[in-house]
Amino acid sequence: MKQASPHSRNFHSRFLMAAVMLGTISFFLFSFTSKRMAEDFLQQLGITRVSADEKISSSLLGGYLDQYGLRNAKNIATGNRSAVTKDLLAYTKQYASSPAFQQAYSQLRENNKPKPSAIQSPEELRTSLVDQYKKSLLETEASMKKADPSMKSIFEPILTSIKQELKNAEDPNSKTMAMYKKNYPEMLKSLEASNQQQVANWESKYPANKLLFVKERLKQFMEETSNIDFTAQLIEKNGKKYFANQAYEHKGNRWKMAFRAGKEVVEPARAFVQSWMDEIK
Repeated sequence: MKQASPHSRNFHSRFLMAAVMLGTISFFLFSFTSKRMAEDFLQQLGITRVSADEKISSSLLGGYLDQYGLRNAKNIATGNRSAVTKDLLAYTKQYASSPAFQQAYSQLRENNKPKPSAIQSPEELRTSLVDQYKKSLLETEASMKKADPSMKSIFEPILTSIKQELKNAEDPNSKTMAMYKKNYPEMLKSLEASNQQQVANWESKYPANKLLFVKERLKQFMEETSNIDFTAQLIEKNGKKYFANQAYEHKGNRWKMAFRAGKEVVEPARAFVQSWMDEIK
C-alpha cells in the first residue's frame, strides 16, 4: 500500500479518521446536544459553525470528504481519537435533522428530478416538418440568388429535393406520416412507461425523507469498513509502505483508509452508525 509523505500521512490518519472513515459517505453522524460542547469542539478544529455545517452538507449530499480549512485537526488527533470520533459523528446527526440540511437536501432532490420526455403528435410533427422545409427552401433560394451563375446547376437539384420533401410533409396521407400515425399510440405508451420508471428511480435514490437518503450512505460505510484486518503487517520498499499480504494491496481506498484510521476509530464509528441506522425507519 503506497504511502504519502509523513506529514500528509499523519494529517490524514490523524484527522480522526472518523471523517476519513466515512470517506465519501459522510463527514459526521451522531447526536450532539450540548451547544457549549459543540462550540468548544468546533473551536478546537479551527472552523466556525457555519463552515462546519457547510462541510457536513457537502460531505453527506455530495458523497465526498470536505476537510479543507481544518487547520487544527492534526493537533486534535493526537488526543483521544475515539472520543473525538464520537464528537464528530455526534455533531452531524444533530445537523442532519436541522431545517438547513432539509433545505439543502430538498434542493438536491429537486435538481435531480427527471423531466418527462415528450413526443410530437402526428399533426405536430407534420406542422414542424412543413415549417422546417419552408425555411430551408427560402434560405436555399436566397443563397442561389447570391451565388455565381455557374453554381446554379448545384442548387437546382437541392431545391427540387426540398420542394418534394415539403410536398410530402404537407400531405397528411403520405406514407411517412401514415406510418408515424399508426405507431404513435404505442410510442406514447412506451414513453409514459419510461417516464414513470425514471420517476420511480428518482424517488428511490432521493426519497422524500432525507434520513432515508443518509441511511443509504451509512449502509455503504458499514459495507466498506467491514472485515478490516487491523493486524495486517506493512513492509517498506524504497521509502514507501505496502501490505505484506498482497491481497490487501487490491483493496479499495476506503478499506485502506479504515485500516489507517485504526480499530480505536473504526469500531466506535461502526457502532454509532449501526445504532443510527436502526433508528431510521
